Amino acid sequence: MKVAIFGRYFNVTTPQSVETLFNFLESKGIDAYIETEFYKLIDKEPHNIKDYHKYKTFTELDESFSFLVSIGGDGTILRATMFVKDLGIPIIGINTGRLGFLATIQVDAIEEAIQNIIDGKYRISERSILTVETVPENEDIKSMNFALNEISVSRKNTTAMITIDTHLNDEFLNSYWSDGLIVSTPTGSTGYSLSCGGPVITPGALNFVLTPIAPHNLSARPLVIPDSTEIHLRVNGREKQHLISLDSRIATLDNGTLIKIKKADFKIKMIDLLNESFLATLRKKLLWGEDKRNSLK
Repeated sequence: MKVAIFGRYFNVTTPQSVETLFNFLESKGIDAYIETEFYKLIDKEPHNIKDYHKYKTFTELDESFSFLVSIGGDGTILRATMFVKDLGIPIIGINTGRLGFLATIQVDAIEEAIQNIIDGKYRISERSILTVETVPENEDIKSMNFALNEISVSRKNTTAMITIDTHLNDEFLNSYWSDGLIVSTPTGSTGYSLSCGGPVITPGALNFVLTPIAPHNLSARPLVIPDSTEIHLRVNGREKQHLISLDSRIATLDNGTLIKIKKADFKIKMIDLLNESFLATLRKKLLWGEDKRNSLK
């Protein structure tokens, strides 16, 4: 078995997570490879992690890897997808971040989680992702043209609204006067879209969501659409350019650029342990069911 380890940040819980993971993988005879930049980060930060220098590093992945362990928060998992791409390598997240809808393994449960994976006690959750192309073609977009959570367009260098002309399968939908527009996957429905008033969608739903950001069309509301829909956007505004973001990766586009968004032809695989579920995560992370009246039932 061959495992990739990826992280982006080093906080107070990172050393314990890394050392616990390394030691357990070694005790099981599993080959562990650390992403090169994360290795450099470990190398320069103060910690008591022993013998980490003996681990191999990687800059790219191939199909020989059994799974990838992300150490951080949900944002770290989103970055990890840039290594996994369309290789079908499953991802599991150790949560050293904050809320953590994707990174659900707590530091004190690392050994149990990895043992369950070794024993085959897990499910694979396949997550739909978005892909984008632009006319004219943008090199920054071309090199990172997919997103697990969302693709959004937003204003740049201005406090003024932008106008987003939106077509679904070549049929005009609306011109959103707003700060921006989010196109979210079910996975991303608990992220940026949720904070802008969008609905929560279960991971297996065959839908995307359009969620306007601070719309000045007071009747504009989030819209759930089939994930077979092709979405075309054109942005205009007082400035000559606007931003497009793919998860946490940002590029600048000229106004009037045609933005084509649709479901990608591959999915990202997430490892779900058998004692986990999306509904349980919702209850835990969003404090659903914490109403005192529930204790009276």
